[in-house]
Amino acid sequence: MTLFDAFRFDGKRVLVVGGASGMGAAAAQLALDAGAEVLVADIAPITADGVQAIAIDLADTDSIDAAVEALDGPVHVLLGAAGVADGTAGLERINFLGHRYLIERLLAADLLPRGAAIGLISSAAGLGWESNLPLLQEYLAIPDFHDAARWVVGQGKADYMFSKQAVCAYVATQALTLRARGIRINAICPGATDTPLARANAERWLGFGTDYREAAGVEVSQPIEQAGPLLFLCSAAASSITGTILTADHGYFTAGVSGSFPAATPVVTFMLGR
Repeated sequence: MTLFDAFRFDGKRVLVVGGASGMGAAAAQLALDAGAEVLVADIAPITADGVQAIAIDLADTDSIDAAVEALDGPVHVLLGAAGVADGTAGLERINFLGHRYLIERLLAADLLPRGAAIGLISSAAGLGWESNLPLLQEYLAIPDFHDAARWVVGQGKADYMFSKQAVCAYVATQALTLRARGIRINAICPGATDTPLARANAERWLGFGTDYREAAGVEVSQPIEQAGPLLFLCSAAASSITGTILTADHGYFTAGVSGSFPAATPVVTFMLGR
């Protein structure tokens, strides 16, 4: 294998959940360009050329079951890119529980073979998940989809930040179990990225970190800039990487931790629970 072969996906089937738009669509196109057979699953219309479209509603286990039945073959790379903002009914199911249920169904059906990789999109809002780990572990320990949904609603935690923290905690806690099956799992935590969802929440999402980006001389990320790290983590080039949460925010979080950009420090301190 040459250096560049390690970044390609020839002969691989890549399933992108939430791939109709935004970062998911960018990841689907990048996977196509890298030689993969690409399947895109979404509740929204899928208009991309060269992909197999599968309908899925991550808030509905029956819909997830039907999507798994429609796969007709193994999934070598699963990219979980679906997400909704606060105020959306079923957020807790769409942003986390539906992804977890899909992974469990794929494993039960032996559709994630040895050598497969899972890449999930969390968010910069999920950083600092470690400070909330006891509550997150209690949540993750509830195996049933519907019981877990009721629990998180009852806890008053059916919100965007907690759902993205749950993604990070899930990756960390499942890495060893999945590695023993020959499967890797990682996630990225994007900072402000110009997607349709972000534009719909522009003041809160795209406005966050404006002062830092001005100081750094950068713009909000484009979806392809997040698709690259996500695909890398699922490539042969990252074969020793699993259980990793990769932050892709132009350095805002680490600048806050280190104090090199003091305006970010109070935000980061809050996220870290300090």
